[in-house]
Amino acid sequence: MTLEAFHHSDPLTLGVELELQLVSTHDYDLAPYAQDMLALLAKAKVPGSIVPEVTSSMIEISTGICTDAEDALNQLRVTRDVLVKAADRLNIALVGGGTHPFQQWHQQRIYDKPRFKELTALYGYLTKQFTIFGQHVHVGCPDADAALLMLHRLSRYIPHFIALSSSSPFVQGQDTAFDSARLNSVFAFPLSGRAPFALHWEDFERYFDKMTATGVITSMKDFYWDIRPKPEFGTVEVRVFDTPLSIERAASLAAYVQALGAWFLADNPFTPQEDDYLVYTYNRFQACRFGLEGVYVDPVSGEHMALREHILHTLQRITAHAPPSSQEALKALRQDVNAGQNDARWLREVLAREHLLPEVVRQAALRFRG
Repeated sequence: MTLEAFHHSDPLTLGVELELQLVSTHDYDLAPYAQDMLALLAKAKVPGSIVPEVTSSMIEISTGICTDAEDALNQLRVTRDVLVKAADRLNIALVGGGTHPFQQWHQQRIYDKPRFKELTALYGYLTKQFTIFGQHVHVGCPDADAALLMLHRLSRYIPHFIALSSSSPFVQGQDTAFDSARLNSVFAFPLSGRAPFALHWEDFERYFDKMTATGVITSMKDFYWDIRPKPEFGTVEVRVFDTPLSIERAASLAAYVQALGAWFLADNPFTPQEDDYLVYTYNRFQACRFGLEGVYVDPVSGEHMALREHILHTLQRITAHAPPSSQEALKALRQDVNAGQNDARWLREVLAREHLLPEVVRQAALRFRG
């Protein structure tokens, strides 16, 4: 199979996808209601799409093409409100967060769709353990080489994305001591991690052809990389975000990606190098484990600094490149970073106060409702 030609898209346009939890309002455990939800929503008019995910207690929503984060928020708000009404009819609730705090993976059901059955045949129990929830942000690129340049530049900021979005401290009833435990599940898949270093599309095509020749992959969907090109959309897709607890936070994260991209295009600040990846996995781990309190190692200088400080420095540099409509979203991120606040910390604070994980989920559901 040959790689699809890279489609043109308007630079810096956005698309946002959110994987959401469906929970029972009786005990706030995951509830296998995806098929019922989709049946209720079959004729719903939403800006993007609502589709099933790998297990029956999750769904994915997406926006259409957005000009900026404000546009993304407005689209997400329409879809969120439609979802909440449908969930109320089924006596279930929708929740953000990268993991459900106490669900048991072996109890999950694979959604009845051929691709999900194929994944189960290949990956076994890992497929049910993939009942985790992420946000994906697409950013538009005018051509294939520009997409690869954007991909490898954004890779330096993967720890930022993880720390800012972390919302998965609990797994199967336990505090994992990670801010983002979700990404440990992703890393279990053999085709996860980082994309190969290529700055020209013909080089990437050769890599893709070699991989398909081995029979290991058949399409770009088989790569679970942290960032991957999406030639059919003309975008680069950032995949490391945990699903936030609110759509406002989701829009703020999209604003951050767009502002970084605008800075890249305006200032051409650096050319990515293969050596950027020497500290990639270490930086990624620090962000997953410690969130905003992690350490960031500069891939060029080798300097160690507080990840929080590196994010604040970056925000100071890029905010002027963001559209006026995104300034408040970036200001909110800056305030949270200064306070050391992310969704993982909020979830832990609720548990410390309430002492019951179902109550944590209930309050997270209220937060998603807005």
